[in-house]
This record gives sequence, C-alpha cells and structure tokens, in this order.
Amino acid sequence: MRRLSPGATSGAVASRAASRVAGMLRASFGRRTAAELLYALTSIPLAVPGFCYAVAALALGAGLAVTAVGIPLLALALTGARRVAGLYRASAGQLLGERVRPPASPRPGTGLYGRVQAALGDAAGWRAMAYFLLRLPLAALYLYVVLFTWGWGVVGLTYPLQRAFGWNDVTARDTRGLLGGFPFDAWPSDLVVAAVGVVLLLVAPWAVRAVVLLDRMLIRRLLGASDTAERIRTLEETRASAVDDAAATLRRIERDLHDGAQARLVALTMQLTLMRETAPDGPVRELATAAQSTAKAAITELRELVRGIHPPVLDSGLDAALATLVAGASLPVELRADIPVRPTAAIESIAYFCAAELLTNVIKHSGASRAGIEIVQHDDRLRLRVWDDGSGGAIVGAGSGLPGLAERIRPVDGLLEVVSPPGGPTTVTVELPSRA
Repeated sequence: MRRLSPGATSGAVASRAASRVAGMLRASFGRRTAAELLYALTSIPLAVPGFCYAVAALALGAGLAVTAVGIPLLALALTGARRVAGLYRASAGQLLGERVRPPASPRPGTGLYGRVQAALGDAAGWRAMAYFLLRLPLAALYLYVVLFTWGWGVVGLTYPLQRAFGWNDVTARDTRGLLGGFPFDAWPSDLVVAAVGVVLLLVAPWAVRAVVLLDRMLIRRLLGASDTAERIRTLEETRASAVDDAAATLRRIERDLHDGAQARLVALTMQLTLMRETAPDGPVRELATAAQSTAKAAITELRELVRGIHPPVLDSGLDAALATLVAGASLPVELRADIPVRPTAAIESIAYFCAAELLTNVIKHSGASRAGIEIVQHDDRLRLRVWDDGSGGAIVGAGSGLPGLAERIRPVDGLLEVVSPPGGPTTVTVELPSRA
C-alpha cells in the first residue's frame, strides 16, 4: 500500500476544503440566487396592484351589498381574481421554477343568478383575494431583507474604497465602543466594516431564500389547486360519467329488446296463430293455442320490462313523458312543468321514475281524490313535487317504496323531503341536479 507523505495529506485536505468552499459559494451566488433576488425586487411592483384590487373589490362589494349591484360586482371581482392570480403563478414559474397547477374552473351556473352564485362559492377566487392582501406585507419583508443584507453588505464591503475616494467618510470616534473605540478614519475600522459587509453578503442569499420559501408556501396553498377540491371534482366527474354510461347502456338494452327480442316474439306469435288456424282440431291445434298464449304473455312482460328500463316517451322530453303518465292515472292529477333547459338523459330517467313511483303510492295507499305533480328547473337544479289530499302518514320506510326512491336519487346527490302529517295532505319533494 502506498503511503502518502504528510505534505500530500495536508494538500488533499486543503483541496477538499477548497472544493467545499467553492461549492458553498456557487450555492450562495449562483443562478438561483440571482433569480430569487430579481423576484424579490419585483415583488413591490407586483404586490401593490393586487392589494389595491382586493381592497377595492371587497370594499365596493361590501359597501354596495344592500343594492342590486354589490353582490354581482363582488362575484365579478372574484372571477377576475382568478385571472390576476395567473400572473403571480407565471412570475413564480419563470423566476423561481415554482410550477403551480391552476385550480379547476368552477361549475358554471344557469342564468345570471346561477353564475353569480357559482362565482361567490368559488373557493379559488377567495383564496386569490387572500393572497393579494398578504402579498403586500410579504413584499415589504422582501424589501427589508434585501436592503439590510444585500444593500448594507455591498456598502460595508466597499467601505474602504469609498473612504479612499472621499465618499461616505466618517471621522467621528465611536464613543459607545461598538468598534473598540476606533475612529472610522483608521484602517482597523475599515477592515471591521468590510468584514461585516462580507458576512452580510454571505447571509443575504439565505435570508432572501427564507422569505421566498414562505412565498412559495402561500402560492401553493392559495393560488394552486386544492388537493381535496381536485379530488372531489374528479370524483364528481367520474360519477357523472358512470351515471351517463349506465343510462346509455340501459337505453341500448331497451332498444335491443324492443327491436330484437320483442320483434321476434311478435313474429313467433303470428306464426303460431297461422299454425292454429291451419291445423285440424286435435292435440296440435291445442298446443299451438297454448304456445300462442304463452308468447303473448311473454310479449306483455317484455313490454313492461322495456318501459321499466327506459320509457320510449322520454325521447320526447320529460314534460311529455309526465303528461303521458298523468293521462293514464286513475284519478285527477294536475301537472305543472317548467323545464327551460333539458336535463341529461340519466336525470330525466330518474325524475320520471320518481314521479311514477310517487304517483303509484298515491293511487295505492293514500285514498286521495286528487293529486298534483310539479316539476320546475331553477339554478341548474330540478325540483319535483308530488302532492295529494289523501290520509297522510307517509313515512320513509314501512313498505311505502320511499326508501327505494331515496336510493335511486342518492348516486346523483339528490334530496328527498316528505311532509305527510296524519290526516294529510302529503307532499313529497325530490331535488336533483340538471346534470349528473
């Protein structure tokens, strides 16, 4: 084994130490430090407009809230806050490399009131407003840190040159003893001030980086996508897709049964009828008659099954389907339908079967002489109300079919409310979203 001389060993140690020092200096004064310093210097010009925007929006919205202008103005400001927040995210991405995923767009409402309500309920807009308000104090902290570290560091490091050229020349003696009683016109005080400047310059990148770290945290929390909100949104979209796919699958099954199996059964019934008519009296004719009756019963059951999957009348719209349902009722039923925007097929199907089930309950159990169905669309919600003047006492459970109704509307966040005091009347309200 080759032994190193003491001189070589000390040289290797010195080389490693120099390498570490060079690495620390690169980490302190590299490209990242320059980018963070530039970000800190541009924080004030970016912070002031955002702060003024937030203060003006909140003040005007709150001050005019008693009028018809205040709430829509605040909703518009929250929508604009999303756009302004994009500038801050872009700045952080360009200078700091902080790539923050923007929050998902809020679900749009229907009509002016629906859009205002959607904007006011947008958590991302409120978080952006909070960031605008916090960014100004943070920018002041940036300015203080930069001036105290970088500014005084440069001044201290160059103090000997400044005194050599007659700049910043202080000749008063330090009576408080902070510099050991040396006057500022002596070389020991110059060295002390320069050493302090070097220390401040070495600390400066890390001090600015600490404030940048705080800013990064605020940007992620307030301007980025919320993990919980994104997961909820993803689950809602997945659920809506699953509900729509299930409705499309059932519709396809209904068409296959209607156009395939049902058509073949009808053809079979006609062939059995022809066989019965042409066969002589005897066992063959009796078997054909029995087979024909069985085929007719199968057609009837198949038609009931098809209507239970997807009533063909729904192709004309929910209001037309409910009108057909009311026309076939065994008691007078008043119908009121106001559906300006057609819901999705899955929601139409759920609403129709809810109305059919409730109307069946009225006919079978309530002893009512009259009933009513009201379906109204408002703010992207569909409200179905079925009432009757019967004996009342309807309870969710007790064999009423209402638990099955609650299970039917549950996958789409539907709401069920039953008001049925003993003696009546009974009102059952079902609320559904217009889109699954």
